[in-house]
Amino acid sequence: MNNKKLRKMVVIAMLASIGTVLMQFNFPLPALPGFLKFDFGEVPAVLAVMTMGPIAGIAVELIKNILHWLLSGSPTGVPVGEIANFVTGLLFIMPVYLIFNKFRTKKGLRTGLIAGTIAMAVGMSVLNYFVFLPAYTYFLGAPPVTGDALYTMIVLGILPFNFVKGLIIMTLSLLLYNRMKVWIAQQRVKLMSE
Repeated sequence: MNNKKLRKMVVIAMLASIGTVLMQFNFPLPALPGFLKFDFGEVPAVLAVMTMGPIAGIAVELIKNILHWLLSGSPTGVPVGEIANFVTGLLFIMPVYLIFNKFRTKKGLRTGLIAGTIAMAVGMSVLNYFVFLPAYTYFLGAPPVTGDALYTMIVLGILPFNFVKGLIIMTLSLLLYNRMKVWIAQQRVKLMSE
């Protein structure tokens, strides 16, 4: 195994570990449903896509969610929450990568983060409506949420939660980029030149 691949694997493992730790410190946001927990676990995945590309970001998201499930378990016995978090992360980081990869500037990053926030909020609203909320209630053995209750939960809970989450992660990512843009550029050159 060459040195660059090993370095890349080590950085991915470190970012995934940081993401796992950040996921452990989750908390509900005021005025939104308590079962929706906010965490800063997407930030390491954003750093991964900026420095190493989409596969690294996907790997960080996957590893952190597997580790979180192994450490915390799941009330359903099936990692529905972790699968939802993984998909949320992908919906957020892929637009960041696609736009930042074309325009490696703060404006390009900001545009990617805005696109990621919109993709995450809209995508998770649709996926929660059709997939994740039905799966969660099924595996819990609870009665399904349907009709107006489901619509209200999506429109007044999940959609605003993901917009707020995206805005917070966007703000933090831009602050980190301001502080770390030289390092990010150096890492990108080191880790992408294979």
